[in-house]
Amino acid sequence: MSSLRLMSQNQWYWSDNRPEWQEMGLDSSAATRMHGHIRVFQDLMPDVVGGQEITPEMQQYFKFYAADAGLSNYALIWGNYTPIIYRSDKLELVDTEYLCFPSLIEGLPKKYNDTGSKGATLAVFRTKEDGKMFIFLTTHLWFKRGNPEHPKYCPGSNEARAFQLRMAKQMIEKYRRIHGDIPTVLVGDLNGGSDSEALIPVLWEGGYLHAHDLATDYAIEDGGFNTLSTRGPGKWYEGLDYLHTFDHIIVKDFPEGAIKRFDRHMPDYYLYLSDHAPVYIDVEL
Repeated sequence: MSSLRLMSQNQWYWSDNRPEWQEMGLDSSAATRMHGHIRVFQDLMPDVVGGQEITPEMQQYFKFYAADAGLSNYALIWGNYTPIIYRSDKLELVDTEYLCFPSLIEGLPKKYNDTGSKGATLAVFRTKEDGKMFIFLTTHLWFKRGNPEHPKYCPGSNEARAFQLRMAKQMIEKYRRIHGDIPTVLVGDLNGGSDSEALIPVLWEGGYLHAHDLATDYAIEDGGFNTLSTRGPGKWYEGLDYLHTFDHIIVKDFPEGAIKRFDRHMPDYYLYLSDHAPVYIDVEL
């Protein structure tokens, strides 16, 4: 039996040091913040991480700092702003594919992929301990809101998110046809709650379930958001539950009882790193 920790983490794309941070004697640059993200890896030792908002510059810093921290066993699968990072000492990479979502979607009036950052990266892994295989996909969906009253409203946004999520799941099904009905994990910043009217029809079709609802030992209720921005470090939101947060772990075909823990990493030092707390599951395959 293989015990694995599978994680999703939006690391906040900002690479430069903002003037607002400088005035407070702080540094928002990727060169500084990536030291904190390395600390996250040291604290949690995840086996697979699906990233979002990780710029190429941030990925380079991760490689350098991970080696310096004795974490050279972590390998990085390129996926533009959505790479996958995994422990090469525990897992063998069998297959991988990256998908950049199209900016233009037929029937919708706007462009829905700023700087090409919205996409999905898939990997098929085999555990070195006992040969168990699983599919892991990380994605980041379009961010603007579908509610006309919201300050970040963009017409067609809800439909664009649903379209992108369906594309990600279609890529998963491509590899399930190749490798069979193996355990499957979809993680990411979906820019919508798991009760979102836009995402519900796509999220739960095909037998997918929320990992929160399957955890046998513990499931955190907190949504894991904070107010970090270009203006300065954040404070944790209160009263935001897992249903309404954007960072999710959706699974399919895991053995009964395999998902033990659904949790978020929320130390105070993380308020200087990203507005999204890492969310992870502990599983036994």
